[in-house]
Amino acid sequence: MGCIYRFLAGTAAISMVAGSVFAGGARAAPAEQLSCEVSSGRDLERAAPEQVGLDSGLLADALTFASGRNRLNVQVFRHNCLIGEGPTNDETGNVAWNIWSATKSVVSLLAGIAWDQGKLDLEAPIDRYLPPGLGDEKHRSITVENLLTESSGLAADILTEGITGVIPIDPNGAVQALGVPLNNPPGSVFSYSERDVDLLAYVIELAMGEPLQQFAQRELFDPLGIERGDYYWARDRAGHTYGYAHLMIPPNDFAKLGLLVSNNGRWGTQQLVSETYLRMARQPSPANKCFGYLLWIGLGCEESQDFQPADVYFMVGLGMQNVFIVPSLDLTVVWTGLFGSVSNQGIEEALADTTELAHEFFRRLFAAFQDPLVPDPGPYVEPPLRADSSRSVDTNLLMAVFGIGPAAYPGCDVFSCLNYPLAPPFADTAPGCVIQACLGPDPRTPGIR
Repeated sequence: MGCIYRFLAGTAAISMVAGSVFAGGARAAPAEQLSCEVSSGRDLERAAPEQVGLDSGLLADALTFASGRNRLNVQVFRHNCLIGEGPTNDETGNVAWNIWSATKSVVSLLAGIAWDQGKLDLEAPIDRYLPPGLGDEKHRSITVENLLTESSGLAADILTEGITGVIPIDPNGAVQALGVPLNNPPGSVFSYSERDVDLLAYVIELAMGEPLQQFAQRELFDPLGIERGDYYWARDRAGHTYGYAHLMIPPNDFAKLGLLVSNNGRWGTQQLVSETYLRMARQPSPANKCFGYLLWIGLGCEESQDFQPADVYFMVGLGMQNVFIVPSLDLTVVWTGLFGSVSNQGIEEALADTTELAHEFFRRLFAAFQDPLVPDPGPYVEPPLRADSSRSVDTNLLMAVFGIGPAAYPGCDVFSCLNYPLAPPFADTAPGCVIQACLGPDPRTPGIR
């Protein structure tokens, strides 16, 4: 997934400071532009595109293009001002929507808050937080930072790990993680694992001494004006929140999370997440130069050497649930939908590769800037088809849920798990919430009302 966003291929690092020097020589400082304040209310501050340096007609073209590619909700912000919306935003903005792996970035924010409060040591082995006797010595030596950087060493297969969350039979995600074999020493190799983040969510709970969602609501969601009834965040059958996915949140609330990150953790007068933590979160990790603390980053990505912006980073979810942040342009784009890339190599490749859609959208968006800050990289050129082993099913990881095989944790299966009481499958599911979205007239159905 490190090469997902080659959409910016062919551009160069960007600077927005007055008197910046671009490829064509020195340019005068841009005219003063409007800035907006973030808001915990339902209506975010808006501005005309021209007030922040974009052409409204060209921006509308970019939004129309995105809408035609299954982008059901698109929000473009510059200087915190909402300047562009997709044509179906009114219908989709308040509907709770599964942001899939972008949930991981929300867990990273919670880890940052816990670290800021001195209750979570990122360098500590999780042994410090786990109950005595849970997991062996090698698993307990995994550090919090290993989990944040997806370098725990655990065997991983995202398809297999996701199946038992979509069909909610997982007895206890954290305990299951502690049964997964270690393929590599912790910290040495990047391996995109769902169980890593389930384990991290559990560690945060233990460090804070309260359920993850209770902590998240008080410390993160409430200050942003995200109400408890807005969203549904799935739990496993032991009652622990999934960290890897399954936060169903309305795009209008998702946008607030994106703006919080783009404002370096500050929301109005409150510093919800420290700038220090977010600076660390955006740094390339030793095991993967494209990945920080559950955030994907552009600088130094080995698979996109033809584009290395100084500061691009993003949240990534299956089906292209994304927040893109370009600090040097003071630009934040939030979109949700159902895939949308096209490929000459078949439907499977179009679903797996999100590069083409993002490339073509951002070509159009950058063309809307009144000053040509980003050169046009040209039409998308599809790379050769490459085999992707992550699309297979790891039977060991799948059977472990039933207490069978080398990846099973002793005494934990779909019928019982250690001393944790297990709820029936679907017992936690909110009314109207099915896999991707929460819909329906039931007043208990999550969403902004």
